[in-house]
Amino acid sequence: MASSSRLLDRPYVREAELWSPLPDRQGYVRCDLCARRCVIAPGKYGVCGVRRNIGGKLYTLVYGLLTAMNIDPIEKKPMFHFEPGSQVLSISTVGCNFYCVFCQNWEISQSRLEQGLYGRYVEPEEVVEKALEYGADGIAYTYNEPIIFFEFLRDVARLAKKHGLYNMMVTNGYATPEAIRELAPYIDAATVDFKGGGNPEFYRRFMSVPDPSPIYTALEEMKRAGWFLEVTNLVVPRYGDREDDVRRLARWIVEKLGPETPFHLLRFHPDFRLQELPPTPVETLERLAQAAKEEGLHYVYIGNVWGHPLENTYCPRCGYTVIERRGFAILAWRLTRDNRCQNCGAPVNIRGRFHGGGGSILPLLVY
Repeated sequence: MASSSRLLDRPYVREAELWSPLPDRQGYVRCDLCARRCVIAPGKYGVCGVRRNIGGKLYTLVYGLLTAMNIDPIEKKPMFHFEPGSQVLSISTVGCNFYCVFCQNWEISQSRLEQGLYGRYVEPEEVVEKALEYGADGIAYTYNEPIIFFEFLRDVARLAKKHGLYNMMVTNGYATPEAIRELAPYIDAATVDFKGGGNPEFYRRFMSVPDPSPIYTALEEMKRAGWFLEVTNLVVPRYGDREDDVRRLARWIVEKLGPETPFHLLRFHPDFRLQELPPTPVETLERLAQAAKEEGLHYVYIGNVWGHPLENTYCPRCGYTVIERRGFAILAWRLTRDNRCQNCGAPVNIRGRFHGGGGSILPLLVY
C-alpha cells in the first residue's frame, strides 16, 4: 500500500464530492454517494473499494483510471427505446458497491482497494474527443457500477453535452437522491438493473446488499429528473426466478414509472462464483415475460437469447412488429417519422430518432 503522500500525487486520485466529516467521530467521514452511506475510518475504504479516507478527507482513487473504452451499439446496454441504432462510447473503471457472486464483469467490478487498481489514466477531454473521432452519438457509463466514479462521470458528461453528445448510464440504481440530482442536468437516459426480481433475500445472499429498497427511490428520482428509463431484471435459475417477484416488480414499474417503460428479462449465464448453475431456461423467461405483460407492461423483452421473438418491439395497440431485431442489430424499422406504428398509427414510446442498424462493437481501450 502506497503512503498517503505518494498516493495523492497520482493524477487519478482526487478529493471526492458528496461526503461530510463526522464531528462526533474524530477523523471519520460519511460518504453520501450511494445508498450504503459508508462511515469510513481514517485510512480505510468504502464498500466500493475506490473511495478512501485520507487524513479526514474522502478521496476517489479512480478519477479517469479507465479499464475499457469501446464503441458499442446502444442496444447492447440493453436500451431499445432511446436513440435506437445509435453508437455509444462506453467507459468503465474498477470497483463496485455490490458484491454479486454471478457478475460477468467481475475482473473489473470486484477489483477493489488500492492494490487492485489498474487501468489507463484519461482526461475527460480525451473521452469526448474519442467519441467524436469515432462518430459516436453519445457516451455510456457502464461495465462496472458508474456511480462509484461519480466525479469523472459528471465531468465527462458535462463536457459531452457541450459537444452535442447524449449521456446514459447502466447502473444498479443504488445512488443517493443527492447524487442523482447532481447528475440530473447531464444524464439523458439510464438502464437500471435489478437481479432476482428485486427480492430482498436474494440481494442479501448473493449480492451482499442489505436492502434493495433505495433502488426504487432512485428510480423515482431519475423519473422526476426527466431521464429516459429502461429496467432490466437478471433471472437466476433456482434462486432468482420467482414469478411473484417479477409480478411485484412489474406492478411497481407500471404504477410509478408508467406502463410504457421497457422491461428486459435477462438470461443468466454461469460466471464468477456461481458457475454450478445452468443458463436460465428459455421457458422460464417466456413464463416471466407473460407475467410481466399481464401486470400491464407494454414492452417486455427477453435478453441474451438471440433470435427470440421477444427481441422485437410490438405495437401496444395492434400487436404489429414495429421494430425487428436480432441481438444488437435492427433488421426492420416500421415506425413513422414521429415514432408511430405504421399499421394503426398508435404512438410507440421511443425517445430520439432512428440512427440506423447498429450492431458493431469496436474496442479502443481494454485492460
